[in-house]
Amino acid sequence: MTHRILFVCLGNICRSPSAEGVLRAMAEARGLDLSIDSAGTGDWHVGEPPYGPMQAAASARGYDLSTLRARQVAVEDFARFDLILGMDDANMAALERLRPAEGTARLARFTDLAPDTGATEVPDPYYTRDFDGTLDLVETLSRALLDQLEA
Repeated sequence: MTHRILFVCLGNICRSPSAEGVLRAMAEARGLDLSIDSAGTGDWHVGEPPYGPMQAAASARGYDLSTLRARQVAVEDFARFDLILGMDDANMAALERLRPAEGTARLARFTDLAPDTGATEVPDPYYTRDFDGTLDLVETLSRALLDQLEA
């Protein structure tokens, strides 16, 4: 079973920390013991908390992202995690470039876990300003991931 999951977006201040927080809360509610983390492909926000409007939208749904801090994805992550989920094509391309030959983590696009949503990427609310829309999709994808892990 996949126990260690890493979510990856561009700056690690909106999508991936939201996915980390949502999946952590949902896994806990189901009694699943998972190791969940998030990272960004870029280093612009390392050490910063998630973006304020993203935290506010998540908080309104009961998800606390306040303790999370941005970090950049590292080569070691490909050995530390079982599954690394990218949020969009650019993230996937960056992860493929970084992936070492000996990396054991399975690499997938987060949206691939629930193709029935019709989404091919998780939109970045930093640019779209649709924080609730992003959370809607993240919740749907997180439920699909947990269902697959439990199956």
